Amino acid sequence: MAYAGGAAAAAAHAIANAIKASGAIVKVEPEEFIKVVSLGDKPLIVHAMGGMLSKHHRYITGHKGLVFFAKSDQPLEIMTRFQLIEAKSISVPE
Repeated sequence: MAYAGGAAAAAAHAIANAIKASGAIVKVEPEEFIKVVSLGDKPLIVHAMGGMLSKHHRYITGHKGLVFFAKSDQPLEIMTRFQLIEAKSISVPE
């Protein structure tokens, strides 16, 4: 049993370190992501496809020192001018 507890503690420590390394990530609904993007002047958006069984679109952008993340079954229709980076993947702590 000591091993299982040690493994759980090690996993929790690894997750905490990953969160520290990535900073604060604000997970929002796609509609809120579009609102955030519209606040910037030509914001940078990173897009990638994700999911194992069912594919979805993953988006991430920065605004005023925060990182915003959203995922959607359909591509987002962003009506403002922006710079888009296509990435192989986007990973965020769950």
